[in-house]
Amino acid sequence: MAAWLRRAARRGLEAAGLYAAYTLMTRGPLKEDGWIRSLAEGVPVDAEGRPLPWINYPAIDFLARHVKPDMSLFEYGCGHSTLWWATRVREVIACDHDQEWVERIRPRAPNNVALRHVALEYGGDYCRVVAGYPGRFDIVVIDGRDRVNCARHAVTGLKPEGIIVWDNTDREEYRPGFEALAAAGFRRVEFTGMAPTLNERLETSIFYRDGNVFGL
Repeated sequence: MAAWLRRAARRGLEAAGLYAAYTLMTRGPLKEDGWIRSLAEGVPVDAEGRPLPWINYPAIDFLARHVKPDMSLFEYGCGHSTLWWATRVREVIACDHDQEWVERIRPRAPNNVALRHVALEYGGDYCRVVAGYPGRFDIVVIDGRDRVNCARHAVTGLKPEGIIVWDNTDREEYRPGFEALAAAGFRRVEFTGMAPTLNERLETSIFYRDGNVFGL
């Protein structure tokens, strides 16, 4: 496009109050991270349409830099995040309370993913699934239901150097879980920012102890 035509187009967009929206949609982090595409499609994907976890972008960026291919991971709440993790770690075991949703994800899951459906009963079998794998996981992701109880049992499933990734930690009702992890020697670092498909700020936290796999 000729320079004069670009200038004329910009003046027209500015006059209509649309230039800021145009620049956000055509260049910069909202487009490059895939937020524009995810909003249009209604699913958490990157700019190329590949699955993303439904957590905020700063947390996604941090995890992508620190996760290693020999790691083992347990996840409460399966979905696009399961598919994203599967490309980055050796093993994913994902547990979900929704049988229909599990069957929707299953055909897309690669061979290193094991999907488990466990009916939800608060304080029951669902939250205890991770404890059935004592000392196995480098990472436990808490992004499903009954999160406080899941956190309490996650410690059993972790290796001594393992970490916990917990989404939506800005919710006050999860405080008893944070306190239980603190009592078990965990510290916390928070990430805040926009997430795929959503026009709001969310918080995701990583809970870690000394000598952890991320070197925090």
